[in-house]
Amino acid sequence: MRERPYILVSCGMSIDGYLATSAPTRLLLSNEADFDRVDGERAACDAILVGAVTIRKDNPRLLVRSPVRRAARIARGDPPSPMKVTVTRSADLDRAARFFSAGDTDKLVYCETQAFAEARDRLGSVSTVIDAGHPVAMREVCEDLHARGVRRLMIEGGAAVHTQVLEGDLADELQLVIAPFFVGDSDARRFVGDGSFPWNPRRRAALVEARQIEDVVLLRYALSSRFRER
Repeated sequence: MRERPYILVSCGMSIDGYLATSAPTRLLLSNEADFDRVDGERAACDAILVGAVTIRKDNPRLLVRSPVRRAARIARGDPPSPMKVTVTRSADLDRAARFFSAGDTDKLVYCETQAFAEARDRLGSVSTVIDAGHPVAMREVCEDLHARGVRRLMIEGGAAVHTQVLEGDLADELQLVIAPFFVGDSDARRFVGDGSFPWNPRRRAALVEARQIEDVVLLRYALSSRFRER
């Protein structure tokens, strides 16, 4: 088995476990103080990974916002923001999405074999498109990222990616922020889908921190022996 990066899963959700509503508008699940904390986590990572659905639904920039943090990254020889990574079963991604257009950093698209040629034609000028086999295996994606120099990987959604990474026992740390409201929409996206997870009533995850950040709560879980404080 090849090496993989240290993997941090970072997620905000409602009290009842939702990432969004079924409406097309983005649901803000945190506050400015916590957004700044997440910005610090991003600045400490080599790459940020999100699923294709997150790009289509939320159109995230995935950049380090703080000028001070960007300057510190540049001073140590890194780009201002981490590499951006996505995984997709298809080539159904808009090359004008902010994932591709925002920021001067590398963008990687891991694509299933059957859509690789189309993805390369559509996205090859704005990203590096990689044939990731059929189906895309998150373990192999993470191992390939390590081979490309990624030592700390931050995963920011969505539900399908969370499910694959957590069910595959790939994550070393989970940072879960709970927003102080309910969504109550069964058509909306949840934190994870159905799966057989390593943490269950017989194997409980280790809670290492619970912190109030204004009106939200941060829960940090150590999910592997590689967990480390920063």
